[in-house]
Amino acid sequence: MPGTLDEGPARLERVIGFWGGTALIIGVTIGSGIFRKPPTIAGLVPDPLVIMGLWVLFGVISMCGALALAELSSMLPRVGGVYVFLREAFGNGAAFVFGWILLLVTAPASIAALATVFVEFLLGALRIPADSVPVPAIAVAIIVVLSIVNVVGTRLGAAVQAVFTVIKVSALGAIILASFAAGGGSVANLTTGTGAADGTGIARAMASVIWTYDGWIAVSMIAGEVVAPERLLRRIIIAGMTAIVVLYLGANLAYHYMMPVDVMATQKAAVAVRVMTDVVGSAGGAVIGFCIVGSVLGALSGNVLAKPRVSYAMAKDGLAFRVLGHSHPRFGTPDLAIAAQAGVAILLVLVLRDFDKLTTYFIVVEWFALIFAVAAVFVLRRKLPDAPRPFRTPGYPWVPLVFVAGTFAGLAAIVWGEWQARNYSPLVGLAIAAAGFPIYALTSRRRAAAAAAGS
Repeated sequence: MPGTLDEGPARLERVIGFWGGTALIIGVTIGSGIFRKPPTIAGLVPDPLVIMGLWVLFGVISMCGALALAELSSMLPRVGGVYVFLREAFGNGAAFVFGWILLLVTAPASIAALATVFVEFLLGALRIPADSVPVPAIAVAIIVVLSIVNVVGTRLGAAVQAVFTVIKVSALGAIILASFAAGGGSVANLTTGTGAADGTGIARAMASVIWTYDGWIAVSMIAGEVVAPERLLRRIIIAGMTAIVVLYLGANLAYHYMMPVDVMATQKAAVAVRVMTDVVGSAGGAVIGFCIVGSVLGALSGNVLAKPRVSYAMAKDGLAFRVLGHSHPRFGTPDLAIAAQAGVAILLVLVLRDFDKLTTYFIVVEWFALIFAVAAVFVLRRKLPDAPRPFRTPGYPWVPLVFVAGTFAGLAAIVWGEWQARNYSPLVGLAIAAAGFPIYALTSRRRAAAAAAGS
């Protein structure tokens, strides 16, 4: 029940260590965004200094959120992560709505988008025209295969994630090193824009930056499977977020050093491939192209691994279909929750039309929920002042306040910018989220009536 610190009925094997957890947070967060979104951002904001400012701003905001999350994760190291924090702080209704949007909007939409862009990058690396192959069928097959891998075992899924994390970190490191050591770029590209950045463009660019940083909450969702979580979770979150921010800033500096902002805006393929091709030739570009494919596949695998844990925890708490709380008798994984997530994601793949609109659609919903998740730190400090907190948020209350205020302002700007561009998908996503409250009230009344009738 909210207000208690009982472990609850959810039980999965604790098999994820420091390196596996760190690989997960890096692997889920670093996916397609850092390779695909910079040209989009450059087209919206023709000023590299403003662009770098956005990357620094949301890097700081994300780190503040991660530090607050580290306190909550060390205090409540259970399966479900943010769902658990919201339930303890705000009650079952808020927790249900988070699970509702994760199951129907954010998790399957992110998986569908990643699967689709994975096929896009794979075909580009193989130099196969996209119109010559059934792209949706390949994306569906990838989702099915990764879901099976993660049903077979969390240890195997974490191992797969670790491999892909090494690939993507190595690729970004190579891009940064090659660009500044032998790239022949110009510092002037970092300071020279091609026009004034307008408010609408900046607001819309924020959505791309936030999408690229999205994913760091995933490690909290597998807290119930981390070995010695009270000791390791805070180290995993802090180490993972530090690495992500450093790599993102380094990669963007390399991109802008190598080409003017107006040239970057015209790139149709991954900008990293263009950079490495310019530095070391077509062979280097091809290698980076395949590393990007691995990066996106790793992010996709991490999402498939982490996000079904919320549906599993909800089912165990009686807030979702009981079948989603099933764990595989041999592998000890939430097999039916993984299958349900894959099913919704496959449906979205088959109807997916625009990658950028889809990412904007669910990013606004997910980060709006994260505002309440981080705000749970304030509530639980008052509600459970004596509960063990192996890690306490440094700079409290200012650090979580920076996340809450900064994220709210950013999301408001994004919604306004997309409204100006006549993209109403963020509002649709928020409406779906809001629909969870009356649905929770209705199901609660039905459960109460059924319990009264059975007594």
